[in-house]
Amino acid sequence: MAASYDALMLRYGDSLTIYLQAILHDWHDAEDMMVEAFARIMVKKPRIKEGAFKAYLFKTARNLALRFLSGRRADVFSLDDLAYEPAASEYIEERLAAEEQKQILHLCLDRIDPLLKEALWLIYFEEMSYAEAAEIMKVNTKKIDHLLTRAKHKLREELLKEGINHAHE
Repeated sequence: MAASYDALMLRYGDSLTIYLQAILHDWHDAEDMMVEAFARIMVKKPRIKEGAFKAYLFKTARNLALRFLSGRRADVFSLDDLAYEPAASEYIEERLAAEEQKQILHLCLDRIDPLLKEALWLIYFEEMSYAEAAEIMKVNTKKIDHLLTRAKHKLREELLKEGINHAHE
């Protein structure tokens, strides 16, 4: 059984830590919360539907993080400290252009509502389904769809302000 949890931790640990860091704004707290989320699941041994472990894990971790932040503003989801690796390229010009694009994207993401950023993160970076993201964020799937529509619209507006007029849907 421990080997199974180790495999799951290897599979989901890094992405969960990055997600938690965006909520907690501290890598050490995020790592602690990631371990705590796995430990809770290991101890409680809940019945989890087949294929739903990742969503259950992220929901557990999000709840732990929000409880941890009680007393502080707990609904802030930030991409501030996430590390973006530059695109692999042999040409310095391409790397610089890619880095500049990432910085502009990061700047624009920073300007939109934290709930919108969180929805974008779960769907596009974590590749979760609408149902999984809805469960984690404690909203229905229609709300996730609405958040993503608003997020893409707001992000496009911010990109236009930065001179990026070829942002696609």
